[in-house]
Amino acid sequence: MTSSHTDCHFCLQSLCGRKYALREENAYCVPCYDSLYANPCEECKQPIECNSKDLAYKGRHWHEGCFRCAKCSRSLVEKPFAAKDEVLLCTECYSDEYSSKCFHCQKTIMPGSRKMEFKGSSWHESCFVCQYCRQPLGTKPLITKDNENYCVPCFEKQFAHHCYACKKVITSGGVTYDDQPWHKECFVCAGCKTQLSGQRFISKDEYPYCVDCFSRFHAKKCAACKKPITALGDAKYISFEERQWHGECFNCAKCSVSLLGQEFLTRQDDILCHKCGSA
Repeated sequence: MTSSHTDCHFCLQSLCGRKYALREENAYCVPCYDSLYANPCEECKQPIECNSKDLAYKGRHWHEGCFRCAKCSRSLVEKPFAAKDEVLLCTECYSDEYSSKCFHCQKTIMPGSRKMEFKGSSWHESCFVCQYCRQPLGTKPLITKDNENYCVPCFEKQFAHHCYACKKVITSGGVTYDDQPWHKECFVCAGCKTQLSGQRFISKDEYPYCVDCFSRFHAKKCAACKKPITALGDAKYISFEERQWHGECFNCAKCSVSLLGQEFLTRQDDILCHKCGSA
């Protein structure tokens, strides 16, 4: 009668004076154990015999000497490593092949280190800082100018325009008038305060006015029709002896013929063509 520690459980040969291996409380001679249970090495495809160290990772096995980086062949025993498409790589080779490069310093962002993502690029956390104050930006609001990032306070201090009317920072949009920046909501008629962005307006003493307010407060009156002369667009007006006329109103007071480009005479407050004035 045999016992698990005197005879091989598979071939039943005596184990006295021989090396053996245990599996599930059964003893096996070395040749039987290797033939039945030795795992094939992923690298050399040879069985990993019971007298060799078996290194396992995710159900695969290697001899200790075969457990190496697939690119630089350095041993991975007791070293950190990474797997890509079932290939084992040391952290340095993995970083060179697959890790992101920092947009700022162009150095590899090592696996496990914190990185920031912004506009499709990766950054070391220590490199993702305001260009002006050098403080980390993290997840704080930021503004980019010429490929450099700024925190909002620094950007406003360095580059932002200030509204000519309210003196506050213009963060978006805005209107330029007379080489000065304005908020759209601040660019209003100096008379009625109606917003003028996208509207026709007339300036007077560096201030904008809507057409109605300019006509009401500042426009000269036509000597003929008494309506304001705004001179907008291609409108023409005639001035003579402190009086003004719309181009279409500058007519002979008697026969109504246009006097534009013609000689004319005056009689009291009237203007007359040469023919009517000589009659």
